[in-house]
Amino acid sequence: MTNNGVAGSNKKVEEPPQPHPVKEQMPGIQYCINSPPPWLEALVVGFQHYLLTLGITVLIPSIIVPQMGGGNAEKAKVIQSLLFASGLSTVFQSLFGTRLPVVAVGSYAYLIPIASIIQASRYSSCATPIERFVHTMRGIQGALIITACFQAVVGFLGLWRNVVRFLSPLSVVPFVTLSGLGLYHLGFPMLAKCVEVGLPGIIILVFISQYLPRYMQQERPIYDRFAVLITVVIVWLYAQLLTSSSVYKHKPETTQISCRTDRAGLISEAPWIYVPYPLQWGAPTFNAGEAFAMMAASFVSLFESTGTFFAAARYGSATPVPPSVISRGTGWLGVGVLINGMFGCVTGTTASVENAGLLALTKVGSRRVIQISAGFMIFFSVFGKFGAVAASIPLSIVGALYCVLFSYVSSAGLGFLQFCNLNSFKTKFILGFSIFMGISVPQYFREYYHGGLRSTHIHNSTWFNDIITVIFMSHTTVAALVAFFFDLTLSRENDESRKDCGLKWWEKFSIYNSDVRNDEFYALPCCLNKLFPAL
Repeated sequence: MTNNGVAGSNKKVEEPPQPHPVKEQMPGIQYCINSPPPWLEALVVGFQHYLLTLGITVLIPSIIVPQMGGGNAEKAKVIQSLLFASGLSTVFQSLFGTRLPVVAVGSYAYLIPIASIIQASRYSSCATPIERFVHTMRGIQGALIITACFQAVVGFLGLWRNVVRFLSPLSVVPFVTLSGLGLYHLGFPMLAKCVEVGLPGIIILVFISQYLPRYMQQERPIYDRFAVLITVVIVWLYAQLLTSSSVYKHKPETTQISCRTDRAGLISEAPWIYVPYPLQWGAPTFNAGEAFAMMAASFVSLFESTGTFFAAARYGSATPVPPSVISRGTGWLGVGVLINGMFGCVTGTTASVENAGLLALTKVGSRRVIQISAGFMIFFSVFGKFGAVAASIPLSIVGALYCVLFSYVSSAGLGFLQFCNLNSFKTKFILGFSIFMGISVPQYFREYYHGGLRSTHIHNSTWFNDIITVIFMSHTTVAALVAFFFDLTLSRENDESRKDCGLKWWEKFSIYNSDVRNDEFYALPCCLNKLFPAL
């Protein structure tokens, strides 16, 4: 009897499985915002961020410049100018903006109003394609300069802060998730333009970053941290081999442009040394309707950049970004749009989603790494031949990288669900309906726009069409607006509803001074916080 009693008392009691605890800051990040890696490692990771910026930096001018009448020489100069302006904007953002490890790049949202400017009848009388290119560029510059003033006012006067302050974790989920998921058209569709190059790219990237570290243990992470650089080098050499072996000799022109490494036209046309300067194409011209359409693109960029800010804060192991810091960051993005307009970069500025995803892949959320990448941008924009070599990477390789990196940003948004009650039907409705509408509504407007029906239904006003189309073609904007509306009207009824949407936990982050950790991550340098206090 006694022995049985002792055995029973020594028997281990099994505890029931517990859910994972809530984490205000992302665990597992080796270098957070204020903890830079060693210089050599920081240089290599920073160079990876620079390589990622080349994707959108080359893609946008490659689409726009030929439609404007420019050739490869003009395209090379625009790419160099955009890269230079992006480097400056990234430095300003990391020093005086949100202070997050965020890269500022050209925005895809501006393509619709820019296309309308290119098609404007007043440029049809130009005698030569180059003359048409210059006059069109001046029109784009004028619209960007006016838009920059609008965005700077919205950011620096705190108007955007007052909007963001009403967000809860529930409304942030579709906000951030669609920032990555909404760019699906730049993922596999871009990869599939040259599937024999892009498909090996995504397979190699996933294998090196996810599986190789399991089989080859290292004291310091190497394969996952430098997976992008290793993948680009391997697949680029493979694409060069295919190009040199005449595989594409009798292929259609579109296939050759997508697959060959020698069809970008940048290496031969880029000058050895070229310093971009303001108003290099002449004095800007201004048109009110085009400026309003461009402001709509800036409005979309505000939503997309805000979602990226939340993801970058998460992967930088920082606290959720206070609304005043987000507003300050969007104001400096407005300064970036002004720089783009002055230098003739053909598009506005936004926070880079793919670079935010790279923070997660490398587990390096250091601000210094992003500043180093900005240094690479400025250096290679001036020394054009060297930058053109890297810029000639086939876009199918870039599409392979995007497939992985955009998914990281999407999952950052889903991570905010840990602060919500997923057993609430109200939560399920707001979450599901906003994400579904954020995918479905833009799909209709995309078909409507590309179907050539732009002036059939809405008043025959091109600029008004552009405003409506550019807003409702943005997955992030639609999802955020729907979630924001229903969160405000359905989740603020009582304390239980506020707890279900995570607002009880979130409220302490809505005021800058309510969390002592905010100074560590977001305070301005050189005691500037005393002159420009965050609220």
